[in-house]
Parts: sequence; structure tokens; C-alpha cells
Amino acid sequence: MYKLVAIDLDGTLLNSYGQVSESNKESIKVAQDNGVEIVLASGRSTNSVKNIANEIGDCKYIICGNGSLIYDLQKEEIIYDKFIEKSKALQIIKICEQNSIYYNVYTENMVIAKTLSNNVLFYHQENANKPENKKTKINLVDNIYEYVEKLENENILKFTISDTSSIIFNSIIKKLRAIKKIDVLDVAHMSRKIIKSGTEEVSLEYYYTEITCEDVDKWNAIEWLADKLNIQKEEIMAIGDNVNDKLMIENAGIGVAMGNSAPYIKEIADKVVASNNEDGVAEALSQRGQAIL
Repeated sequence: MYKLVAIDLDGTLLNSYGQVSESNKESIKVAQDNGVEIVLASGRSTNSVKNIANEIGDCKYIICGNGSLIYDLQKEEIIYDKFIEKSKALQIIKICEQNSIYYNVYTENMVIAKTLSNNVLFYHQENANKPENKKTKINLVDNIYEYVEKLENENILKFTISDTSSIIFNSIIKKLRAIKKIDVLDVAHMSRKIIKSGTEEVSLEYYYTEITCEDVDKWNAIEWLADKLNIQKEEIMAIGDNVNDKLMIENAGIGVAMGNSAPYIKEIADKVVASNNEDGVAEALSQRGQAIL
């Protein structure tokens, strides 16, 4: 019997336009009505994940920044955290600036960037269809180093580094890995998202990695929360599509990979379902409905 289902957002619960389908919402509601704890586990900032959780309804906990924190939605407080120290953040920024590569800083409340490119452009497009209080806050600044240096009362969850050139991307990864007490996610494929430009669809493709504090991972956060809720590993289902979902798919009682997942994620999963554009989450929940309920 599965008591907790951890669900990734981008590429999993959200379709290529950043939306949650009605079929996925309905399947989640059925699981929740039967006592299953639905936990959104994302690399996004806290406010962004909170907005999606509120759209779904009845979620008690969310995991943000790839496991940098767990937020209790009922008490409106952080109950677990592993943030990037400001000194480490400034080291990362300095390397990115020296190598002229695109990067973003994720805090609890916003994404800090210089321009609307890659993942930030996708968030910007996603915001166009949302009311003001549900948008992902994007803060565009000219000098990120100075901005972060002066930042107060704002915890840093993670960085995203990206480039359309694999040569440039791979060269900076080596430099970033030299920084101690941080983890650089090993991503081996391009990210692909779709945005609308007028009546046309435009594909965003870029190489990327994510940087967090040392030992930050979605599975570590899930384990901590499961222990708090007295839920066993065998009672957990994890649904995801990417390398930052790898450990939770490997270690959960049942690991589910989306049809759009990278091949190596499908290989480690117990079950592969339809893509994020074909209601794969609903399929995972309904196919395992008897076991979950």
C-alpha cells in the first residue's frame, strides 16, 4: 500500500506548456481522498511550487530546489533546509561571469537572472497565462554578483547553468566542480521545452546543470519527510523524468519514469508511463490505484 507519492513538476506533472491537465488533477484528487500524501518535488523556487500546489489543492508538503527545503503548506513554514552559503554562491557567480555563460540564482521567492533566456524565458512565457499572485517571480538585474552580495533575508536554493553549446557548457562544469561543499548535477542531455510566439510554437533547447548545497537531493528530503510521517520506504511512489529524479526513482518502493524521460532514467524505473503531454502521472496513479488505495 502506497502512502506517499512524490511527483516532479517540469517534464512530469506539467506538460510542455507548463500546465497541469485536468486528468492529472482528477487522479491526484482521488489519491488524496483515499489518504495518500501527494508531495510535489521540484527544482523550482518555493513560491513557484506553492502556486502549483495550491492549484492542485490539499497538498500538505512541497519539496523545492531539488531537495534544498521542505515547506509545510498548512503551517506556512520551512521544516527542513540545506541552503547554499552566500560565500559559495558568490564563487559560483564569479566563475559564470568570467566564462560568459548563462546562469540563474534560485531563492525561496524568485529567480534572479540578467536576461530572459532558456529556462527563465520558459517561466516568463508560463507567467503570461497566470494571475499576478500565481506567477513565478523573475528578477532581472544588471549585476547579479552585487545583487546577491547585498541580499538579506533571502535563502539561496540552487543555481541553473545553461548554454546551447556543449563545448562551452562542459568546460565550465569542470571549473564549477572544483568548488567545495556544493553538488553539480551531472546532466548528459539537452533540455527541451516549448513556448508560444504568436501563433507559432518555438522549441527551447539547451544544455544545463543545477548546483545545490552538498548532499542535497529530492530523495534525501523525501526520506526525511517519510520518517517524520512514519512512512516506510516501501510505501513511497516516486514519479519523475530527469537526472534530478534519479535517486528518488531508484530508492522509492516503486519508481515511475515518464515516457519523455531520458533512456537512462527509464532503465532504472520499475514502470514507464505515457509522456507529460499524455497524462503520464494520471496513468501512474490509476494503474497502481489498487496498490495505492
